[in-house]
Amino acid sequence: MIFAKIDFINLLPFHIFIKKNIKSTQQKSIIEYKKSYPSFINNKFKKRKVDSAFISSIASRNDKYLDFGIVAQDEVLSVLLIPGIQESDFQSQTSNALAKVLDLEGKVIIGDKALKFYHENPDVIKIDLAKEWKNKYNLPFVFAVLCFNSNKKALEKVTKNFNKQHIKIPQYILEQYSKRSGVSKNNILLYLKKIDYNLGLKEKRSLKQFLNLTKEKGLK
Repeated sequence: MIFAKIDFINLLPFHIFIKKNIKSTQQKSIIEYKKSYPSFINNKFKKRKVDSAFISSIASRNDKYLDFGIVAQDEVLSVLLIPGIQESDFQSQTSNALAKVLDLEGKVIIGDKALKFYHENPDVIKIDLAKEWKNKYNLPFVFAVLCFNSNKKALEKVTKNFNKQHIKIPQYILEQYSKRSGVSKNNILLYLKKIDYNLGLKEKRSLKQFLNLTKEKGLK
């Protein structure tokens, strides 16, 4: 099973878990090799160059997925819009579409660079897009879902025992991510408390509503 990895802090607990639960050294190296940003992985998945991946919500419309994804119950801090001139972030189709669905104009920034920007620019006006969605629809926002082209049972076996609360992130890994992203270790840990992974009824309703709204606006 070739699993593509979104190389952002928001999936750090899951990737620590999955690497502990995959025994094959070759498989672990495949996961590391296939890492990139969301829109690039979407493309690889659609071309069936990978078996499974976290796929941006807007790109998951016709794909099979588990009840597993990247979810923000309220503010997320890593998907921001800076009001002003319209500018998309090439790394994320979903976040760009979310801004349009919410009728907001400005510069979209996502991922680790957005989290760094949030903490380094407290006086800059910025809109947390997940929080805006929550305010408008009273629902969590689903940024991505765990999709598969094949090997559903293997994927279910790997993910079924995942519990974010039970994952301890080693200090050396926190240090690596902190140096790479420019975000302090403490802020990384605080940020991860805002991320959920399970898709329940509210999350599925939110995903369906988002996909309906994007369809109405002709977004994909």
